[in-house]
Amino acid sequence: MSVKIRLKRMGAKKSPFYRIVVADSRSPRDGRFIEAIGTYDSTMKPATVKIEEEKALAWMAKGAQPTDTVKSLFSQNGLMAKAAAAKTAK
Repeated sequence: MSVKIRLKRMGAKKSPFYRIVVADSRSPRDGRFIEAIGTYDSTMKPATVKIEEEKALAWMAKGAQPTDTVKSLFSQNGLMAKAAAAKTAK
């Protein structure tokens, strides 16, 4: 079973809002998820990203793989560097 950290689309038509969730890779995009770890609102100028860093780092340590979009959001917030540092510290 593969676990992904990905975006779940919410909001009204033509005004998307996303939740950053941990989900089984086989579940649908807007379907069942394990845990919500943040939000991303692309309609705001500038776009707002809120991530619970402890939860995200814990899931990545357990082997959860972020999608490309989530990986870029994590990189912008410095989370990928923290995950790499935690991995090399072991």
